[in-house]
This record gives sequence, C-alpha cells and structure tokens, in this order.
Amino acid sequence: MTLATTDARSLRRARVPRAGRLLLICVVAATCLTFAGIWQREPASLWALTLGGSLACLALALFLIEAVRAWISRRANGMLAEFFENDVAPSFVTQADGALISGNPAARRKFQPTYGDTLTATLRGTFADPSAIVFRLQGLADRKGSAREDIVTRSGPVRLSVQRLERARYLWRIETIPDPSASRRTTDVLPIPVMTVSQSGAILSMNEAARDMAGTRVTSLQKLSDQGSLQAGEVAVIRTQNGPKPFRVLEHGLNAGRREIILLPDSGPPHSLSLETLPVALLHLDLQGHILEANSAARQLLSCGDVKSRALADLMEGLGRPIGDWLEETSWGRGTQKSEFLRLKSTDNEMFLQVTLNAITEDGEQRLVAVLNDATELKSLEAQFVQSQKMQAIGQLAGGVAHDFNNLLTAISGHCDLLLLRHDQGDEDYADLMQITENANRAASLVGQLLAFSRKQTLRPEVLDVRDTLSDLTHLLNRLVGEKVTLTLSHDPVLGAIRADKRQLEQVLMNLVVNARDAMPDGGEIRIVTEAVNLRQPLKRNRVTVPVGEYVSVKVIDEGTGIAPDLLQKVFEPFYTTKRTGEGTGLGLSTAYGIVKQTGGYIFADSTLGTGTTFLLMFPVRKAHEEDTRADQPAPQRRTPKHGDGVVLLVEDEAPVRAFASRALRLRGYTVIEADSAEAALEKLKDPAVSVDVFVTDVVMPGMDGPTWVKQALKTRPDVQVIFVSGYAEGAFDGATPSVPQSVFLQKPFSLNQLTDTVHDQIASADQPMLS
Repeated sequence: MTLATTDARSLRRARVPRAGRLLLICVVAATCLTFAGIWQREPASLWALTLGGSLACLALALFLIEAVRAWISRRANGMLAEFFENDVAPSFVTQADGALISGNPAARRKFQPTYGDTLTATLRGTFADPSAIVFRLQGLADRKGSAREDIVTRSGPVRLSVQRLERARYLWRIETIPDPSASRRTTDVLPIPVMTVSQSGAILSMNEAARDMAGTRVTSLQKLSDQGSLQAGEVAVIRTQNGPKPFRVLEHGLNAGRREIILLPDSGPPHSLSLETLPVALLHLDLQGHILEANSAARQLLSCGDVKSRALADLMEGLGRPIGDWLEETSWGRGTQKSEFLRLKSTDNEMFLQVTLNAITEDGEQRLVAVLNDATELKSLEAQFVQSQKMQAIGQLAGGVAHDFNNLLTAISGHCDLLLLRHDQGDEDYADLMQITENANRAASLVGQLLAFSRKQTLRPEVLDVRDTLSDLTHLLNRLVGEKVTLTLSHDPVLGAIRADKRQLEQVLMNLVVNARDAMPDGGEIRIVTEAVNLRQPLKRNRVTVPVGEYVSVKVIDEGTGIAPDLLQKVFEPFYTTKRTGEGTGLGLSTAYGIVKQTGGYIFADSTLGTGTTFLLMFPVRKAHEEDTRADQPAPQRRTPKHGDGVVLLVEDEAPVRAFASRALRLRGYTVIEADSAEAALEKLKDPAVSVDVFVTDVVMPGMDGPTWVKQALKTRPDVQVIFVSGYAEGAFDGATPSVPQSVFLQKPFSLNQLTDTVHDQIASADQPMLS
C-alpha cells in the first residue's frame, strides 16, 4: 500500500461521512420544523419555518466546508505521495514499532538484498547498529517532530532523517553526503579569466574573474573579440567592461572538442610573456619542470629569492604521484587532472599550493605555465572534515564494542557473584573467584573509558569549585607521582564555579598527572595552575574556536621529554601511545578528551621537545541553580519491605545475562517471569491472571525496543514499576528515551546486589507511603 492511498482513504473515511451525517441530522430537523409550522397554521409557524430553513443552510455550509477540507487534504497527500515516489533518495514510511508500510522505488533498488519487514532489518547491511540509531532518531522525532543525523558508513557519510506523520507513522529519508571537495570548481578560485569553450565557439562556462572582466555573462567568443576565434600563444584584443584590452591566450584541451581558454593580461609586445606585473603567482616552465621565469607573486608565495633554473620537484612534493609524471602528461595533452595540490618543502609550517598547469607554444617551442594558489586553508578544512569523520566512526565503533562487552561482563561477574554465595573466605576457591571478580571490574573500567571517548557514558553533573576538587585529590596525586616528582598547585583567588561530574573530572586530572610523571623518568616538577579567563574575542586553537565568555582554565605543566610536533595531533586518538608495550593502553588521553568534550569544555596540548608539555583544560563558568541545591539534600526515607515481596517480569535477549539475573532474583525470593523479547513479554501480559510488580527490561533488543513495549504494557498496567538496563549508558540516546513514569536506569555490567537492591527499591517506592 502506498503513502498516497493510505492517507487519501483514511481522509475520505474520516471527514466526508461525518459531514454527511451532520447534514442528514440538520435536514431532518429542518423538515420536521417546516412541517410543524405548516400543520399548526399559527403565527408560531413562521418561526418554525425560519428556523428550519436556517438549519438547512447551516447543514449545507458545514457539508461544503468539510468537503473542501477533504479535497485539500487529499490533494496535499497526493502531492506528498508523488514526491515520495519520485524522490531520488531512498525513503520509507514506517509504523511506530518500525514495521515498513512502504518504500519508494529508490529505496527498493538500493536495499534490494536486505529489504525486509522492518526498517531495522532493511538497514542492517548499511549501519553497524541500526536498531539504536532508529530508536534514537524516532524518539527525537516524537518530541520535536523531526530529527536527522549524519552517520559514517563503509561507503561514505550519509544523512538519515525522520519526520513524524499523522496516525503514529514516520517518514524516513537517506541521503548521501557528497565529498565537499568533489563539487569544487578549481577555476572559480583563480583570479584570472578562464572560460570553457565548445568546438563551435560557444562559451559554456566562465569563472568569476572572466565574468568580472566582461561585465556580464557572455555566450560566444564573437561577443568578446573581433577575431571570433582565440588561438593559443597569441595576443588578442578582448572587449571588457572598461574597454578593449590585450590578453595573451593560453589553451588547455578537454574532451568532446571542448577547450579551456585562459586569458593573461598583456602589457608588452606580442612575442614576450610578461609575468612580473601580474597579481597572480605564475611560473614559466620547460617540459622537464625547470623554472624559466617566476613573477614576484610566485617568489613571495614560494618564500624563495631566486628560483630560476630550479626544478619544480625540488620546491614541492606531490601528494600521490611523482610531479614528473604529471608534467609529462600535461605536455603531451594526455592529462585529465589539470590541477594538483602540492606541499612546499622549504617552509617550517605546513603549506599547500593548488597548482594549475597548462601547455603553451611560444616562438615555436612548447612550454608550461603554472598558476599557483595558496590552498593551505582549503587543505586544513579538508583535514578537519576527514578527522571529524574518523573520530565519529571510531566513537561509534567504541560505543558498539562497549555495549557488547558490557553484556559479556554482566554474565561473567554475575555468575561469579552466584558462586561467591556458595563459598566463604576459608574456601580454597574463594581467592580464585575474587580474582575473576576483580579482573571483570578492571575490564568494566576499561569499557567505561571507551564509553567516555565515544561520549556515551552517564555523567552526574554538579556545580563544583575546581580548587575544592583539587584539594580533595591532592593526597592521591602525591601518592601517584612518587618521590622523584614534586607536585605544586597554584590557584587564582577569584575563580568561578563549573558544572561537571566530580568523579569524571578527577579521572581526567589523574590521567594528565600520571602522563606528566611518566614523561619525567629522572624526576622533576609538575605544576597544576588554575586561572579565571574572560574571553572578549573568540579563541581559535587547533582548528577549534572557543566562544566568548567566562571560563575556568586548568593547566597541567611538566618538565618532561616533550612530544614531537607530528605526534602531538595524535595524542587524543584512542589506543595511540608513545609508551612501550605493556606500559599503557593508549586510552588515558582519549578518555580525558571524551569527558571534557561531554562536559562542554575544551582541552589543548602544547609541547616542546626536551622542554616539557602543557595540557590546558577550559570549562565554562556556571552559576548554581536551585536544583543543584536540592540535589545535595538527603532523599526522604521510606519504609521498605523485605526482599522477595514481588513478581518480576525479566525481558532480556542475551541468554547468559537473563540466566544470571533470573537466578539472582529468585535467590532473593522474588518470583521471576522470563521473556527473551518484547513481543514475548507482551504475549505473557495478555493473561489477566498474571500479576507483575516490576518490569526489568533491556533497552535495545531485536524487534521492538524496551521503552516501546513498556509504554504499550503500561496502558493496561499503569502501576507497574520499570527498570531499564543497557550496555549503553543512560545518556547514549541524546535524551530520546521516551518518558516512562516510575522508571529507573541500571547500566551494565551490574552485580547481583545492584540488581536485587534496585528491584527492591522500586517495589518499595510503589508500595510504601512516605514517612512524615
């Protein structure tokens, strides 16, 4: 069934019959009043006739209004359906549970191998975890009406968007994000006139400099020159908006008989190529790439005094192939790439040039002309885009790996807890079980660092004074640095408060101090300096712009070996470390990066080899709110029942996790009903004899997700408490989790006591009144 037929039929059923019934009622009333007026033959009959006629007119007006509305709605839905069917981007219409209602032809062609009954199944071959992505975006669309997200896939970045429709339906659209450099026309950035001309002399395109020269868009060469045809190597008089002017003609052959014509202003005799006075960086080369002549703009751009007779390959290096191959292809007219991005060798700072090369004939000899443009900013933007896409892909990978590992660790640590219940400290197996538990906790901490890097860990923000946090942490930091290293703290006397998770902020500071200690094997001093910073102008550093405002800065300064400039930009990447094998995981700085970014702050690194390294943290100043004060107040006490008073419906698709949780709850005396999917849980709840006190459900599952089935179940069982568990963190879905009353979140991996205590607290909160 298509989108058009679905909406149009429903509109006809919903609007027109309702108007018809209203018309029928009014007509019957009007007829009765009219006959009553005629039958009575009294003065009141005039009133009855008038009222009957008014009702008839009202009914007719209502019918016409409803009919027009239905026609407009059908017309709009027809236009929407036509757009849906003809859209070149794959589009889907789904129900709230993810079931596919329809897909346009583009979607059926693109996803033919995986096209299924649900959107999640259809996208399984495109995204690594489609259920989490669909769940997150659909939750946002429920709250805001629409949502979209740019996602990196194996075939490149795509944009997935969703729009909420009527009757709990959703319109999904998948767009391919083009390479930002693919559609960039290299000739538009050149400050000299460049035109693409057909074989008949028609001008197919002009760059901005050519349009400015002519004063308007010109369609043929005859309107530019009396000669009608421009020949390479000659000087032609061109009509410009400021009158006729001489230009030297350069030419580059294209396919299908087309050619690209470049016009260089000419102020000398026709036999000489004047370069010095041009405001464009130009090089005159022989076929081997040796520079015959360079104007002042080119010498300034190359940062060289005399470049004559030097080879182009000595000044620049290619980014893919040797420069000599490119020169040879251009001289023979075989070159398909007329522009290359080359890197200068002689400059201390990394600098890129966009070099456009063309072959010319001068005095019967073939030469090459190179036009140079500074492309450093362009390459910087490209590198920034690539870096952001790479970090996003690594973050998604880290989040997915952490989710799967948390399921495994829940099963390992949970069954270990069950074994510990049967062994006391005097048992010979007790020490082995404790080793398993401790290593499982270490693994859970490592997974937490992955979630921190991917910015998907749960934060508990509060208003903090950095000085108090450092004061509480000083004794631990002194133990970490050892006897050879001295730790000193320096605080700004006037320092604003920040809003951050205290535990996570402490982890960031410990990671930075430990790295500083390791960089000074022979000892030294580590200084931690706090300072109040008031930015009146945006601060640009490392391709990041810090906006105007008040900040608290924390500097961690060491006197260590330093970091090489080419390695400094990689220090925040996960698993990258300069330490020897076994001395570090490479997650310390990436964890700090993720925590600081998720907190809303900034982190920068400066280093000099042999001198030391400085890490700068910047956090926006936050004011204390009333909710922060209330959060510090103790929670009201409740009278709580004993463990075992209740029935738990456990919904978990991972069999080992479900087995552990079921046994743990039964050991505490609870009655447990198990289900391996949301659909199975809803089936069990159809029996009215089944009484349930608490739902314990995973969030992300195949088919229907946890919040969706819980909301459906609460319609008939509104008093049931809810516990959501997930290998992802609570904030991993950007607040898109549907609002479910009387629910709490328990992150995996959880222990036996954490699970049973959470169930116990939920039942207690529902059954027991508050103590006065």
